[in-house]
Amino acid sequence: MTTRDEVAGLLGRLGRAASLGARTVLPLDTNPVPAEWTHVTKVDPEREKRLPVLFPCYLQHTSAVSVGGSADVTAANTEATFDALAPASVPTFHEPSDPRHVTPKTRERADLLAIPEVLNGDSASLIGQLGAGTEYIREELLPEMVADRLPLAPESVADAVADFATSWLLAEAVFEAYIIQNPDSAAAREANVGEDDLLAARAAKRRAMAAERHLGSELVYLEYSGTYGGETAAEALSAIDDGLTWSRLWYGGGLDSREHAAAMLEAGADAVVVGDVFHRIADEEADLCAAATDLDAEATASAATEWVRDRLDVGESAAASYLATIPSVEDPERLATRYLGATVRVSLGVRALADDLRGDVSTPGTIRRRLADRDAPWLDDAIALAPDDDALVRRAVVSLLADATGVPAPDGVSPAQFAVATAPDSSSGADPRP
Repeated sequence: MTTRDEVAGLLGRLGRAASLGARTVLPLDTNPVPAEWTHVTKVDPEREKRLPVLFPCYLQHTSAVSVGGSADVTAANTEATFDALAPASVPTFHEPSDPRHVTPKTRERADLLAIPEVLNGDSASLIGQLGAGTEYIREELLPEMVADRLPLAPESVADAVADFATSWLLAEAVFEAYIIQNPDSAAAREANVGEDDLLAARAAKRRAMAAERHLGSELVYLEYSGTYGGETAAEALSAIDDGLTWSRLWYGGGLDSREHAAAMLEAGADAVVVGDVFHRIADEEADLCAAATDLDAEATASAATEWVRDRLDVGESAAASYLATIPSVEDPERLATRYLGATVRVSLGVRALADDLRGDVSTPGTIRRRLADRDAPWLDDAIALAPDDDALVRRAVVSLLADATGVPAPDGVSPAQFAVATAPDSSSGADPRP
């Protein structure tokens, strides 16, 4: 007679067989990470990593946005970053470097949770971090969420729900297997990856195959973290790609040109990840806007773009470099000129309008109403550059106006997340982020 345990065991084996069949035999793609993602922008919550003022213009061209970093990242500034990006027109997911960066708010905002597994670090960076993360989720995060949503549930019920929810959250999460190849990076220091831990192409392939077939990692990430891997990375990508069947393969590190991004995609990467050059756009904007003393608030779009061309070698700019890493962007330099010109006009428009509003507004709501009543072609033109992210562009402008008029920052985005200065004798105010 078949026992219930035997039936349960049979059903479990059938389930695993069906999952393996879908991954390897059937012409189905069951990986939750979309295959069409070819470009991922990494937004770092670290306070020194600012956002471009018109960040929706840039991000509308990327496939997805990843939130996470290795240094000076906290749960609070991670939440602030998700607040600033919501609701972006592109998918946004969370790559936490510490389990405590995962909060109820980040889970609500993120389309995916990607849990890192470092394949060439010490055992603590893999098993230890996964264990610490599981403990945090099971004993702190989920009980808090269950208590909030089921306040009257008996302790035994709440405990059972938290136990199930922990397993469900981990089952729904994406596991991201890192191979870190830059020992001087913050990521390497976090995972204790040294020179002796760097992997040759065949060794990287073997670990990637183990990650896919044993750990079930949906993502394998070859990470050079700020340094371009060149031919060595291309060789590793080619080898890893030959060994993978179902996992996505990503490359990140030092990408700031079309040639570099194309080389990594051609070598076998399904997507390239770009972060540092995106954040450098913010510093570039700050310098341009501070120098725009010979333009006035009535400057047209053509006048602003011409001024940008005269002031900056746009082809070598961070804006053009970032856009060049996106395969679908046909003319990065032209687009960068338009975006930088629009940012200069927004800066000029905000300063002029702030002079009129200072002392007459007290809340972000009153700023929004005053802004709606004014003729602001500089704002209309900026919105036209990112029509699907109208709300994000408006919110960024309101934030800058709040800073310039001494009004508390609106919900969602702080002026401190931009490098452009709008308040008199300030650099976008004091940074409120922890």
